[in-house]
Amino acid sequence: MRNFICSPEEAAKVIERGAVLMVAGSEEALAQLPKGSWIGGTSVYFMTDQGGMVDKNRVFCSEIDEASAARVVALSVDELPSLAQGRAQNGFTGLLIPAFSEAHTAFAMEASRYEGLFEQPVVGWIAGVHLDEIGKRAPKVYNGATGEAFDDRAVAIYVELPEELQPNVDIVSPFEQGDSDASSFVFDEDGFSATSVVVDGKRVNLAEHIASHQIDTRLPLVANYAGALVNVSISAVSDEKGEVSFYAPVTAGIEYRFAKPIDCYASSFADKIRGDGSKSFSCNCVLNYLYGDLEGRSTGAFTGPATFGEIAYILLNQTMVHLEFDKAA
Repeated sequence: MRNFICSPEEAAKVIERGAVLMVAGSEEALAQLPKGSWIGGTSVYFMTDQGGMVDKNRVFCSEIDEASAARVVALSVDELPSLAQGRAQNGFTGLLIPAFSEAHTAFAMEASRYEGLFEQPVVGWIAGVHLDEIGKRAPKVYNGATGEAFDDRAVAIYVELPEELQPNVDIVSPFEQGDSDASSFVFDEDGFSATSVVVDGKRVNLAEHIASHQIDTRLPLVANYAGALVNVSISAVSDEKGEVSFYAPVTAGIEYRFAKPIDCYASSFADKIRGDGSKSFSCNCVLNYLYGDLEGRSTGAFTGPATFGEIAYILLNQTMVHLEFDKAA
């Protein structure tokens, strides 16, 4: 794996020599790229070896030079459940989905039930736009094989690896659940929003509870899935509607706690990450970028786009996802 930020012209030369790529950039930058073995998703926020930056003119490329073959497809909402069926015998799936689309919602709510999903790594991101353009411009994903751009479906690249390589995906979050005396939150329904919630055994209005307890909504709700901590980030709190919306769906019956505050995002990531990030695919959440004031700051050797959601099999928030290749046993 080789990660680098470059001009569209430089990326075009890499594509034209037959490289297999996952590419992030603005719509204008991605539209300049020629057809080839790549997929792309809009983002203008990047973590680079010089630190976090916003760049509308260049693209961030993850070149998968370990690939022995690759196949690119576009997937409609109805086709997403068959995601695992197109994969190679040994390899992984790169998946990009435009934010705010029906495909985004469907994947977030249903991916954990896709047949065969967890049998081979699936990694990628939710494409976004500059925060000033939310509601004014739709995020897009690109099928590099055909040159098509979509704001209503996903694109996937099925990457085949040599038998001697084993792909491994990992998630890194700077957050931990609140202490045992912190309140627990249990929801009745899966969804991207909620009004009522059971807090420490008592049903309350979530928006009112957040306001009355002065909870910092930059901190995510965190669930513990057998040792794996999964974040659900707060999108908005509507006092008028008494409703809280999320960037990923909460799951009914699961116990959540708000995360402990952290002093420094950048050092928290650097402390938890091991390995050579220059040889791994990775992406991080734009909320970490913003709340952690990561512009100009490094999170270690792991570089990539800052996104509107991270994919490691399922949709994640405020998390770094990375994929690396190890020698097979």
